Amino acid sequence: MSEDYLQEIQKIRLLMQDRSRFLSLSGLSGILAGIYALIGAYVAYNLIHHSSSVAYSDISSGEVTGIVLELLIVAAAVFILALGTALFFTNKKAKRRGEKVWTKASYKALVSFSIPLITGGLFVLILLSKNYLYLIAPSCLIFYGVALYSASHYTFRDIGALGIAEILVGLASMKFDGYGLYFWALGFGVLHIIYGVIMYIKYDRD
Repeated sequence: MSEDYLQEIQKIRLLMQDRSRFLSLSGLSGILAGIYALIGAYVAYNLIHHSSSVAYSDISSGEVTGIVLELLIVAAAVFILALGTALFFTNKKAKRRGEKVWTKASYKALVSFSIPLITGGLFVLILLSKNYLYLIAPSCLIFYGVALYSASHYTFRDIGALGIAEILVGLASMKFDGYGLYFWALGFGVLHIIYGVIMYIKYDRD
């Protein structure tokens, strides 16, 4: 009798924990986001190395040249594709689970994620204006990692592990000037794919 009672208490506890967290994130969206990032890094690499001007020099001099615009378009495309894919698969998973996308838990996760991310974006703009270009890639990775870790308190704990990994890659990137694009590809590309595969195996696969 006591064992049955304890099991029921445990079930109620797990149910309450699930309701306090947003659990409709999809591993497939993580995999695709990583693929988008790797493709974007490859395109950016080719644009930089086949350009008649040096992108960093153009940015430092305040010139908005063709190569700079092309790199901005690539970055924007990767972000939009990753965000759109995440929203699509999250909505699809939520419907399959019979849940709503916008709940108190998802709102808390979004706020916890957005504050460090927006702060990081503003910090990167300040770095750009002061020509501290070698710190841009590390800063993106570090602030993104902090945002993930912050949001993990209201969703899967695995996201916190990804956040810590992103922070470590960002810190490592600060030691190797000129290799920011490679670390960017590692953090936003490879780590996302690994995370997505783990999440899909653990939570998405029926």
